[in-house]
Amino acid sequence: MYQKLMTALAGLTLSAAALAAPAAPQVELKTTMGDIVVELDRDKAPKTVDNFLTYVKSGFYKGTIFHRVIDGFMIQGGGYDEKLKGKPVNKPVPIESNNGLHNVKYSLAMARMGDPNSATSQWFINVEDNTPLDYPGPDGSGGYTVFGKVVKGFETVDKIKGVLVDDKGIFQNLPVIPVTVKSATILKTPIQPKQ
Repeated sequence: MYQKLMTALAGLTLSAAALAAPAAPQVELKTTMGDIVVELDRDKAPKTVDNFLTYVKSGFYKGTIFHRVIDGFMIQGGGYDEKLKGKPVNKPVPIESNNGLHNVKYSLAMARMGDPNSATSQWFINVEDNTPLDYPGPDGSGGYTVFGKVVKGFETVDKIKGVLVDDKGIFQNLPVIPVTVKSATILKTPIQPKQ
C-alpha cells in the first residue's frame, strides 16, 4: 500500500513539474504555399523572441510576403505586403547572436541592416547551413541572431525556396508569384517535434 502511494505521489510530482515548466512558444505561419510551425528559444534569445511575439500578437505578419528567396541560402519575410509596401515597425531589438545558436538548415533568424542592432520585424529561415552568418559574422559586425527553428512544415520551406524569382526595383530575388503569410498565430497546444 505504501509503495503504491509513493509511486502515485511521484507521478503527481512529475506531472506538476511538467506543467510548471513553460513550453517553448511555437508560432504557426499559414502561407499560400502551406503551413510552417517555428519553435522559439526564449532562453537563448529572450529580447528577440519577445520582439517577434509582439509582432505576431498584433497581427502584423498577416498579408506580408516572402520578399527575398534564394535557394541554397534562405527565405526572408516579415516586412512588406503584396504591393511591396513596407509596414511601420517597432523600435529595433538589440542583437543576441552570441547565444550559442547557429544558422543551420531550418533555423529561424532575424534580418537586419548593417547596424547589428537594427533588426525589427523581418526574419529569415535558413534553407542550408549558413554558419558564416553566426557570431561574430564574416565582417565582425556580430552575425545574425538565431532565435528559433522550424519544427513542422519543412516541405513548405522547401517549396518556397524553389519558387521562380526575379528582380523588381530595389527588390532582388523576389518571387514572381507572391508567397503570402495569411496568418501568424501562437499555438495554444505546442506540437511535439519529430526526433
